[in-house]
Amino acid sequence: MKRSENLSREPEVHKKLHIMSQTPHTDNETLFKPVGDSVQEIDQNEQSDSVTPHKTGAADAEGHPVQEIESLCMNCHEDGITRLLLTTIPYFREIVLMSFECPHCGLKNCEIQPASQIMEKGCKYMLKVEQKEDFNREVIKSETAICKFQELDIEIPAKRGQLTTVEGLLSEMLTDLAADQPARKAIDESLYEQIEAFITKVRSYLNCEPDTLPLTFTLDDPAGNSWIEYKPGEPAHKWSQTQYVRSGEQNVLVGIISQDQLEQQYMEERAKIADKDRNPSEAQKPTFLSDETDIENFNNEVQTFSATCPSCNHPCDTHMKPVNIPHFKEVIIMSTVCEHCGYKSNEVKTGGAIPDKGRKITLVCDEAEDLSRDILKSETCSMTIPELNLDIQQGTLGGRFTTLEGLLQQVYSELKTRVFTQTSDSMDAEAKTRWEKFFGKLQDGINGKVKFTVIMEDPLAGSYIQNVYAPDPDPNMTLEDYERTEEQNEDLGLNGMITD
Repeated sequence: MKRSENLSREPEVHKKLHIMSQTPHTDNETLFKPVGDSVQEIDQNEQSDSVTPHKTGAADAEGHPVQEIESLCMNCHEDGITRLLLTTIPYFREIVLMSFECPHCGLKNCEIQPASQIMEKGCKYMLKVEQKEDFNREVIKSETAICKFQELDIEIPAKRGQLTTVEGLLSEMLTDLAADQPARKAIDESLYEQIEAFITKVRSYLNCEPDTLPLTFTLDDPAGNSWIEYKPGEPAHKWSQTQYVRSGEQNVLVGIISQDQLEQQYMEERAKIADKDRNPSEAQKPTFLSDETDIENFNNEVQTFSATCPSCNHPCDTHMKPVNIPHFKEVIIMSTVCEHCGYKSNEVKTGGAIPDKGRKITLVCDEAEDLSRDILKSETCSMTIPELNLDIQQGTLGGRFTTLEGLLQQVYSELKTRVFTQTSDSMDAEAKTRWEKFFGKLQDGINGKVKFTVIMEDPLAGSYIQNVYAPDPDPNMTLEDYERTEEQNEDLGLNGMITD
């Protein structure tokens, strides 16, 4: 049995983490230092340890950054050493690095565990590996994440958490396969040859041989605690991130609810459906909780209705308000807050039928006043600003109804606080310079100091930029309707839609 599969069962490890979390006069900034600071502190401690031996135990929470615990080796059942390091990872968040070594049988193992809470939504990343350097991209794979290499038809199931690279994932898989090849050759020659051919194919991709790349790598984590390294300014097709609401089964997988709670939820839903079948007239009446529910007041009042939290499946309230955007269409602003798990969401939904064509909007912002234009970005819309090296993929930020300045400010704040500030200490000089240059351009755009072009492409034509010359045409804005591709219709679920 592997050490990683039993690490979570060791009471001493969890006791140690509890003691560290309860250490007085400490906070997250003290415990979870950036990787660069942690390495420097370890180096300084190792130099001092040459004079004064390093002691293990709970007291290390206030001294040496690496905590050491005696723990049972699941291979030889002797005592080994588990080392813990609380740190922050570039472009990510706080994690616990765990390493085990047994001096008796030589077993070594390492893994990571997220130290932050489960995210409100799951996340899915995509990376196009187009050159040798892309194999060196850092990957944080939590214990609930599934990795896929599409062209190789490889899926790496959810197992222990890892801090590795794209090449590291493939190399580890090849090592596992190659280790059992001698035994396979003796038992089944045909199976041995098939796996040997597969190993050769994977190595050809790692060596970037002709006619191999690009390779599509996807990382899907329902807990939202995984990540693939992003480099500012790269093309939109190369790296993307999308967020999604977890299903009931995924909530069980990440431990938010139990299997019994999920089955109870399904039973309640089936009972509601059966109720509606018996009383169809009652089923058509929405349960609004607002004081006035007359149809005349529907567009003037904020409506509140009972719903189910997509995160914990407990009952919660959703607030809804229809808003008519002049010279566009009616949209619905929705807000959900769950008092049980703290889940929050703000969404903007466009009303009306699905249009036959998609729409591309191009706006040239050559004056500071253009930043005050209203903008509606739907969930299916991608936005590009070439002059600022900014690409916002479909699904990123969700649906937003704000101003152009507000949208750019939100992008700036998200990247600045969640990416750059937490990781600048551990960046190399080139990466830090690239990020600072990107933020400088973005800030100039927000301040109206540079001229730039906003390109919004929405296959459902549900996005909008205010025309300040309405009803006359806007000389700085062009609208182009286009036919959706078959792939876009498939992604949007339109091919299987029955309208008869």
